[in-house]
Amino acid sequence: MKYRTLGRSGLMVSELCLGTVKYGAPVPDAGCARILDAAIDAGINLIDTAVVYGRSEEIIGNALRQSGKRDAVFLATKIAPMQNDRMTVIRQCEQSLARLKTDRLDLLQLHRPSCEIPIDETLRALDDLIRAGKVRYIGSSGFKAWQIMESLWVASESGLNRFACEQSVYSLLCRRIEDELVPMAQTYGIGLLLWSPLGAGTLTARYTRDNPPRHIRLDGNAWNVIDTVRQLADEKGCSPSQLALAWCLAQPGVTSAIAGPSSAEQLADNLGALSVELSQDDLDRLDAVAPRGWSATREWIGAEFSRPHLNRC
Repeated sequence: MKYRTLGRSGLMVSELCLGTVKYGAPVPDAGCARILDAAIDAGINLIDTAVVYGRSEEIIGNALRQSGKRDAVFLATKIAPMQNDRMTVIRQCEQSLARLKTDRLDLLQLHRPSCEIPIDETLRALDDLIRAGKVRYIGSSGFKAWQIMESLWVASESGLNRFACEQSVYSLLCRRIEDELVPMAQTYGIGLLLWSPLGAGTLTARYTRDNPPRHIRLDGNAWNVIDTVRQLADEKGCSPSQLALAWCLAQPGVTSAIAGPSSAEQLADNLGALSVELSQDDLDRLDAVAPRGWSATREWIGAEFSRPHLNRC
């Protein structure tokens, strides 16, 4: 396992982050514990969850208490989407601490911007939690480049702790963050955590044109990308998901890709991505079908959670 610095923080995190959105449903508690133990044993030290991930926090807390491995990982969670007022931020932090059975959150992230609430109020609440020793680092998820820049300016002007990272949707089927967010992150020292690096499962071997996914629409261009990923994976002797993850980790500015395995076998497959090497010719071949800045479907564009009825967002 290799490790990368999370933005300008002193935190060294694994290239793969364990995502836990499936914990509790469909993955049962015992299966979650096995996946968590195997991930930690493999060197994964960043665990990502959220208030809205069902029983995920509770299951993680129980598993880490039973295994005694709490100090071996960095726990990252997110408050409820777009509920960024001071009262909610502090209350949900306290609730997450209780469910995770820990005395501190290593990374607390805002889960989408809340345009009705000034970022000043939110950053002050997060800063107070850091000063109280309940949170170590703070970050965002689903923020646009200008929104992160606003937060950096407010933090600097007010003497508050700044965001260490941003969690964004990114894969060969959704490269929109490359136009503004990635250059901004590289310039100002913001770590990038990637969610849905496998394109909601479409960059695996699971679906075909005759058996397409029901949860997302794929056009001809998207299938061309998927076909190219599978062809290149065959040539390299790896799985399509391993190649898709390896591509993400080869991109500039990326800190860690969030993998959400629902079994020990899927975790082992994800870990295999770390040994896949891509040449410049390989990267050029993928760029030819999945050009910089494009998105295969509007579902991922909508994942940025802009608020069309509010001009400020």
